Amino acid sequence: MSGFPYLTQSGFIGAAPARQQPFAIAGIPWDGSVTNRPGARFGPRAIRQASQMLCDATHPLFDVSPIDRLGDLGDLDLPNTGIEAMRAALAPLLPPLLEKHHMIWLGGDHSITLPLLRAYREHFGEPLAVIHFDAHCDTWEDHFGEPSGHGTWVYEAIQEGLARADCFTQIGIRSSGVREAREYVQDQGGQIFTARALRGLESPAQLAPMLDSIRQRLADCGNPPLYLSLDIDCLDPAFAPGTGTPEPAGLTSNQVFTILEELADLPFVGMDCVEVAPPYDHAELTSLVAAQLVWTYLCGRLAPAR
Repeated sequence: MSGFPYLTQSGFIGAAPARQQPFAIAGIPWDGSVTNRPGARFGPRAIRQASQMLCDATHPLFDVSPIDRLGDLGDLDLPNTGIEAMRAALAPLLPPLLEKHHMIWLGGDHSITLPLLRAYREHFGEPLAVIHFDAHCDTWEDHFGEPSGHGTWVYEAIQEGLARADCFTQIGIRSSGVREAREYVQDQGGQIFTARALRGLESPAQLAPMLDSIRQRLADCGNPPLYLSLDIDCLDPAFAPGTGTPEPAGLTSNQVFTILEELADLPFVGMDCVEVAPPYDHAELTSLVAAQLVWTYLCGRLAPAR
């Protein structure tokens, strides 16, 4: 890969290949489960290329750069023949990576999150708390007649005991869907902040009730390991047009950055950024915001240790 201005670098923000660094990035270029437009298999490359514009990657709020503590594993070599073949090949790769690194995963479509949560559940020996940014609830019980896909992983994760239903937070939900799917997480004891409920709220002060609720929920649950799953279509298509299933009336980039910045001290153990589909992007808007969201998450992990 070549990318201006660093023509000879290909790792995320120019990071070296992963060896002993505490943080690592890996791409999972799978999009065989999309229900609309394919292309998310090209997401990891586009996000890495967009990240080259972050220069020394020093964050203006946290005043840290993750470059020296981050390694890039490249894209994992996985079959594209079917979802079960992909997941079967992925499963044995995950435990040694979780033992060695705090991982950030670049998708790919959202079906990659289920096998990741299975690995995290095994690694920590307990179900995880989850913060889930998305336009879609992903709680359908089947994937257009198939048992699993990118719209079923939340339902499956809760049913399998991978994620704590009472510590599951969804942010940005707004797509069409029957009530049973739209409100499934809330019905199971979790919380949902829809895009409609968050309209016009961008500053830390305006978002404080939601941020306080997330913190209180985690504290009430004993602060379990926390996983972040960020579907780029949580953003309005004005900010992220390059995605497979765009939904109007979404979150602004300001909202999502504020939330990540304000919750930076929470006990996150990993994240994924999924559904970036470069074939439908314009002026790299989607890959640029995805790269900066991942970068913000990384810097937030380092800031408390300054």
